[in-house]
Amino acid sequence: MTDMATTLPVIDYEKIKKVHDAPHEEFYTSGHRTCQGCESALVMRDFAKASGPRTIATGATGCMYVANTSYQTTPWVIPWMHTQLGAGGASAVGMAAGIRALMRKGKIAKEKINIINFSGDLGGADMGLSGISAALQTDYDLLIILYDNESAANTDIQATGLSTYGAVTTFTPSGKARRIMQARWKKNVAPMLAVGHPTCRYVATASPAFPALDFMNKTRKALNVSGPTFIHTFDPCPKGWDFHPGYSRELGELGIKCGIFPLYEILDGKVTYTYDPHKKGRIPVRDYLVKQGRFAHLIDEDFDYIQGMVDTMWEEWELPGIAPIKSGLKLASR
Repeated sequence: MTDMATTLPVIDYEKIKKVHDAPHEEFYTSGHRTCQGCESALVMRDFAKASGPRTIATGATGCMYVANTSYQTTPWVIPWMHTQLGAGGASAVGMAAGIRALMRKGKIAKEKINIINFSGDLGGADMGLSGISAALQTDYDLLIILYDNESAANTDIQATGLSTYGAVTTFTPSGKARRIMQARWKKNVAPMLAVGHPTCRYVATASPAFPALDFMNKTRKALNVSGPTFIHTFDPCPKGWDFHPGYSRELGELGIKCGIFPLYEILDGKVTYTYDPHKKGRIPVRDYLVKQGRFAHLIDEDFDYIQGMVDTMWEEWELPGIAPIKSGLKLASR
């Protein structure tokens, strides 16, 4: 008899197995104004390639909105719509509802049309979080992508709920009186949405940099799961993080290998690590932090504190790296 507790759901989608098998056609092309080394631009390019021409994208205000619509130019080949900062979820729902209504009335052919919203730190994790929550409670087929560069990069690198502890931003400068101004730990968005929305079948984290093809395949899987889905991407930002643009991919890989940004997917409540530092061995968090100017002010005790927090994530949490619930929980006595 099959053990249903350990059987992973199977989603029928066209998996890209090798880099050479990735689609050649581009739907996010030249014409944008992103910074050199921008990993968020790679997120846009990859999800557009993975989803294909029968896709409509909607983007909340953020650096990926401003950079993609400058001076009457756009890199988007697929239909694209801008929406307000907190309206990412609502725009995706409205678009999906409109497509469903047009198909029901026979105004357009019944076919699979992908609906994707992309929202940044503020639009996906802070101001726009409630709208995304509402979208994940619907029965519409849509994908929300939170592209996370750990700051409000559109408005000069302010701190957000996703900024790493200790990071220098324009809102959290380091000074003589107080060395650490960014004293908040990074918001754990993907597990929050997975736990809070049990009818949302697919929630994942990803990086456009590492491992190869992981994000593109997660995009395809998300689009072939019925109902609303969510992916949180990890996007090194040369301008905001203060490093040479040539090291964007390396920073993304180091962030994953040190365990500060876990990679996994949750499908129908089943958790799968797509890169497991437990098995492969975590590198020191310092190796990731010291390559970024935003952490140049940290001293040994700061590195030790951050390393301790990451160690706790992987060694003490009931779901390592995912949910901050520790073992030994007991029902309260009556």
